[in-house]
Amino acid sequence: MQSPSCVLTAALIATVLTGRCLAQAPEDDPVPADPFPAAVQVPDGILDGGSAWFNTTGPISLRELRGKIVVLDFWTYCCINCLHVLPDLRYLEEKYADQIVVIGVHSAKFDNEKVNQNIRDAIQRYEIRHPVVNDDRMLIWQKFGTRAWPTLALVDPEGRYIGSQSGEGHRELFDQLIERLIKYHRHKGTLDETPLHFELEENRRPPTPLRYPGKILPDDATGQLFITDSGHNRIVICDQSGNVLHVIGSGQIGQADGSYTEARFDHPQGLALRDQKLYVADTENHLIRVVDLNSQQVATLAGTGRQGRPGTNTRGQLLATALNSPWDLEIVGDRMFIAMAGPHQIWSHEFDSGLIGVHAGSAREDVLNGPLAVAAFAQPSALVADSTGESLYVADSEGSAVRRVATRREAGGVQTVAGTSELPRGQSLFAFGDVDGIGAAARFQHPLGLAIDGTTLFVADSYNHKIKRIDLTSSKVSGWQGTGQPGNGIQPLQLNEPGGLAISADTLWIADTNNHRIVAVDRQSGTARVLSLAGLKPPVPVRSDVARQIEDAVSVPPVTVGLSDPLTISVTLNVPDNYKLNELMPVTWEIREVAGDSLVAPEILDAREIADVDAETATARFQVPPLTQSGDGVFLIQMNYGYCSDQSHLCRLATAAWRVSLTVSEDAQESQIRLSFPGRTD
Repeated sequence: MQSPSCVLTAALIATVLTGRCLAQAPEDDPVPADPFPAAVQVPDGILDGGSAWFNTTGPISLRELRGKIVVLDFWTYCCINCLHVLPDLRYLEEKYADQIVVIGVHSAKFDNEKVNQNIRDAIQRYEIRHPVVNDDRMLIWQKFGTRAWPTLALVDPEGRYIGSQSGEGHRELFDQLIERLIKYHRHKGTLDETPLHFELEENRRPPTPLRYPGKILPDDATGQLFITDSGHNRIVICDQSGNVLHVIGSGQIGQADGSYTEARFDHPQGLALRDQKLYVADTENHLIRVVDLNSQQVATLAGTGRQGRPGTNTRGQLLATALNSPWDLEIVGDRMFIAMAGPHQIWSHEFDSGLIGVHAGSAREDVLNGPLAVAAFAQPSALVADSTGESLYVADSEGSAVRRVATRREAGGVQTVAGTSELPRGQSLFAFGDVDGIGAAARFQHPLGLAIDGTTLFVADSYNHKIKRIDLTSSKVSGWQGTGQPGNGIQPLQLNEPGGLAISADTLWIADTNNHRIVAVDRQSGTARVLSLAGLKPPVPVRSDVARQIEDAVSVPPVTVGLSDPLTISVTLNVPDNYKLNELMPVTWEIREVAGDSLVAPEILDAREIADVDAETATARFQVPPLTQSGDGVFLIQMNYGYCSDQSHLCRLATAAWRVSLTVSEDAQESQIRLSFPGRTD
């Protein structure tokens, strides 16, 4: 694409707010000026070239999105910086739900990340709710001139390219840009504020007891296992036979302290145990939590709850120092070490000191050896100490290397045990593969887990779907378990992006992340078994905000109905011309009694049910069991359905709520309530 450099440079978005490339209207002029007069029209087919689309029924073109502000997120799911962008995108999607559409352009770094199913797993694991295209040949990446992960690009409602910005931490900037675009295009009449609906991958997944388990920790003294059930935002405690003893956390995302049932986490990962206290790397909360196993209470040990930035607050008080994606923990004597994935560093905390800070790493993302302060890591994601406590081994996931770190400053620095290092700037980040060999000749692909037994180091070579062993006396790397292809077989053992390892007696425990299971392997025979967690159930989803629904509900005239007969509720749907009901999305309804005399049986309340639909008349009907007592009540009735364009893969979501004042009387003959979706007059 050829256009003025003012539009195409990534610096454009960073400079528009200062007035460069930005048209300004006089302060007393109520008509907003075009904020981007130099913006360039992009071809409708610019999103073509991907091998698959997710969270949608099919490919989407920019023409189908005319009227919407489009935010393109160029990402790859291994990248911690890309993961940091996701909360910002959720914020924008919620704030501007009717004005913007986010499209994830997944342009893979690792070979394993080009596989459709692996991207689907990543979308579900990180709860992404916008469409994503697999740009496996990086064609869309090249069309937009993208140079780095992550990068956000902006297209206005008329299909004009505004510019792009790489890196993370740009929520406020895009918030302001979107505000300007909304103001201008709303006035011009080119903004489409009709809600869109996408067929989410998460709606197609069956419930499982564990969801993307991250790490596992055995306690030989008690025979217990601690599992971070990362996708369910909780920690599971069981014995080595799979009997569930406790579940820590409500299962809902949050950062609440309190009892096992009150506490909340956000995709926790690493664990460490000391003196009946379980320490948790609460990764997406940017916190370290501590669980008192005796009192069954959860508290916060370190972090502010906000993401720290590399180079700032690198040592300070526990609760005043911002952390950045702590991924794993290891305790050596009186110190706890933290794999701080976000700034590519190893941090430490001396118990009873009240302080936390950097132990090793310059915050440069690379694989470089040397003194602790100048060595470079690339997204460290697993830690394990040797029996002497002198050395800490690190799975450097983005560098596909295994490192050794001295635990005492006077005892040495950082060396690479296996995989590459010391390559020209940045090249180590792309030196990956699946090769057994000695030291620098070996290749891994995004390793995420480590366990140690004497001079043998076990490595969860996650993107190769294998468990490998390193002989620490010779640095020889050899494959041990896994076929190299994702799968869930047991004999031979197949794995799918295993993320955590731990050793207990003769057993190697594997958090087989994408298979949602824990696997136990006998280290002598190599025989594997799946740990069955009988009785463990997924968390119960949180109900929506009832108060907000009541406030937004459409009030209808009071209705009087009779006793005994089932109450039929009939709703006329609103399906625009050239659209049809989405057959893949059932028409659902909910009813709540928000005031009154408990006229409806409790089992009906708060349950989401499927309505019967007459497609010809676009009418949905459902029944409430007979009302058996007279009285007055106020009900909130909510309904959702989807409808799709006849000409495209774009579907929209229709949702409405009605506030109905209902009187039940013995004398009344009516047994039906008739409602219409907003926009219908019949």
